[in-house]
This record gives sequence, structure tokens and C-alpha cells, in this order.
Amino acid sequence: MRKGFKRLLWIAPVVALVFVFLLLSRPGPLMVAVAEVERSDVRSSVANTRAGTVVACRRAMLAPQIGGQIAGLYVTEGDAVEQGQLLLELWNDDRKAELLLAERSITASRVQAEEACTIAATADKEGKRLTRLLSQGLASQEDTEAAVGRADATEAGCRAARALVSVSAATRDIALASLARTRLSAPFAGTIAKINGEVGEYVTPSPVGIPTPPAVDLVDNSCLYISAPIDEVDAPAIRVGMPARITMDAFPGQFFTGHVRRVAPYVLDREKQARTVEVEAEIDTIPAGQVLLPGYSADLEIVLAERKATLRIPTQAIGDGRVLILGDDGVLQERSISTGIGNWEYTEILAGLEAGERVVISVDRAGVVAGAVAEAE
Repeated sequence: MRKGFKRLLWIAPVVALVFVFLLLSRPGPLMVAVAEVERSDVRSSVANTRAGTVVACRRAMLAPQIGGQIAGLYVTEGDAVEQGQLLLELWNDDRKAELLLAERSITASRVQAEEACTIAATADKEGKRLTRLLSQGLASQEDTEAAVGRADATEAGCRAARALVSVSAATRDIALASLARTRLSAPFAGTIAKINGEVGEYVTPSPVGIPTPPAVDLVDNSCLYISAPIDEVDAPAIRVGMPARITMDAFPGQFFTGHVRRVAPYVLDREKQARTVEVEAEIDTIPAGQVLLPGYSADLEIVLAERKATLRIPTQAIGDGRVLILGDDGVLQERSISTGIGNWEYTEILAGLEAGERVVISVDRAGVVAGAVAEAE
């Protein structure tokens, strides 16, 4: 009896130590990130694969049609200009002199034509007068024929003089066109974005196939749109007029509403990059005081479909049509679900979940499986 009792006294502490060890070494509950099933809006959308760009509807890289020395620069960068406004002028004194000569030639030709036509009118009257007298037997046949001949000749001289006026006018038009080649005017109203050149410097037109910086970069900021590349897989679902959400790095936390204005009818095949289709979206309304500049980077999300106030969960929680639920007892449960539309952020839930239930979004952590004991972070 005593030996058994002594043995029991020896074994009991050992068993207690083992129990305490096992209790302390037992792993605690897994820490998991969860999200509640909620009712909110869900959009099915596609987005650009690379950063898009804010583009002006009209932008002209302007340069004179001929080379020469800049004699007049009438704008500075940032100036607002009107259509037809003179921006730049090359040295053109010789062409101005040619134009002045052509204009004076027109004046001289008109005076000569006036003189010739006055003579012709007088000769015509004389010829008609002698013709009447000849019918009355008061003038000779010879004098009458001579007067009629002079009238015809001077009338021809009048027509020739008037034709010379037209020739002089054409010469003036040539001089005007030649002078216009030395002047650079705004083809539309806009803002001067960049000027390459100063008074006294020489500019030359770009050789064929060799682009050179434009003398003046003119941008129409009154009309802007977003151009962004969309993966060829997503492009077939996009149609003109679809709503779009536009974000820009220049305005963090802000988005603009817009719509698709054009889908390119071709695919861009670029080396080492996915094949894409250029999609253009126009901003519906730019907030007052908001200044958008061509060249800003922009992201484009095109909304293909939208559900209002529907059940949704984060898309990252879904795997093969199943989710893990963190129950009230702290045990992870696997649940099959039926999904509707969705995007990279949220997915619509049609069946299998109820509002308020908690789904696990950190499904890639070790040990996060059905039946595991877990606790929400």
C-alpha cells in the first residue's frame, strides 16, 4: 500500500507537468483578415493595362513652310490666341517689296485700262455717228469704214488692258501666297504650349522622315479626352457611349465621370507587351476651377454593367466558387456561393451568403482551412 501510494505521489507531479506543457504548447487561434457581407453597389468593369493620357482634341505642332530667320515673335508660352492670329514671322522684306510692286502694277494696269476703254468708247461713238451719216448720204464710205475699224481696234485694246489688270491681280495673289509662307498663324483658338526659337534665330522645315521640334506648339484645352490601352481580351465588350470612371495621379482621391467616345478599329502589337486596343473616353463635366492639362497620366475604368444595393464581398475572398466563413464559434467554415457581376475589387453574391456574415480575405495564409480555429484581426 505504501509503495503504491509513494508511486502515485511521484507520478502525479509528472502528469501535471505534462498537462501544463501540453496546455502551454497548444497553438492559439489563427489570426485572419475578414470582411462583412454587405449591401452596396457592384460594377462589372474593365480597366487599362498601362497608364492612359489626357489628350487635347486639337493640338498642332506648327512651323513655317520655309526656312528663314525669325524677325517677329508675337506670342509667349501660355498665351491664349484666337484663330487666325499671327504668331511668328520670318524675315520677308523682299517678299513685301514684291507684293508692293504687284499692288502698284494693278493700279497702273487699271489706269491704262481706263484710258484704253475711254478711247474705245470715243471711237465707238465716232464709228456709229459716221454710220448714220453714211445712211443719209452725208459721209463717205471710206471715212465710215475707217472709223468703224478704229472703234473695233480700240475695243480690243480695252479688253486687253482689262485682261492685264487680271494678270496683275494674279501676280499680287502669288506675292501674297509667297509672303504667307513666311508667316505662322493660329489655325484654331487655343493656348501656346511651347515655343522653340527666338527672334534672330533660324528655323527650317522638317526634312522628309526626320521630325524636328515645332516652332510653336498650339493646344486647344477647351476639349480634352482620355486615351488608354485596353487589353485585347476585354476590348470586344466595350461600346461607344458606355459610362467610365476616370482617375488621375494629379488629383489623388478624386474621380471624374465620363463616357466612351471611340474604340480604335485595330489592335496595337508592340514588342514585349500585350496586344491592346486604344479606347478614348470623354469627361462629362470638369468641376469649376479644375484645370486639366494635356499629358496628365490617367486611368480609365469602363463600366460594363452595374448593380445597385446588392450583396457583395471582396473579390479576393473567392476561390473556385467557395469562401471561408468565420463563424461565431471561431471555427472556419467552407461555403459554396453563386456569384453575379464583379470586378477586381468586389463581386456580387447571388446565393450562399447573408448580410453581416464574415468572410475570410486572407485565404493565402498558412493554416487557413475549413475547420481551423481562427480569430479576426
